[in-house]
Amino acid sequence: MIRRTALSLEQALQKARHYCGYQERCHFEVQEKLYSYGLRKKDVEQALATLIEENYLNEERFAIQYAGGHFRLKRWGRVRIRYELKQRQVSEYCIKKALATIDEAEYENTLNRLAEEKVASLAGEPNLFVRKQKLKEYLLRKGYEQDRVNAYFAACPPH
Repeated sequence: MIRRTALSLEQALQKARHYCGYQERCHFEVQEKLYSYGLRKKDVEQALATLIEENYLNEERFAIQYAGGHFRLKRWGRVRIRYELKQRQVSEYCIKKALATIDEAEYENTLNRLAEEKVASLAGEPNLFVRKQKLKEYLLRKGYEQDRVNAYFAACPPH
């Protein structure tokens, strides 16, 4: 069994700076990384405080970037983004602030575009009920709110 030697606080801090400089990270991810370097709880807390002071670590900035990126690139809805941020132990305040940055018109357009693409991919399904069910499940899995999905069906039912 290979045994790792624990890094000193300064060595771990330097690696953490590089880790945070590469892309935005939440406190939880950095904390786990610091523990993986073999640091004790007191040193991890000290390193986190230093990274926050030096502005390498900013949970609000992380949440806003995460929400925007996953909405634009993966086209996730607010429900899924909220869930994923909670999994990363981001505060409720930061989650609300991040979700507020998503443009409402763009959000609605993305939902409609996703639905239209999915309807086109389900064109081979002869049963209307099955098509509607698959579309609804897809949109909910992407993280769009139940009432928005129902509103989409009321406005333009799949054919």
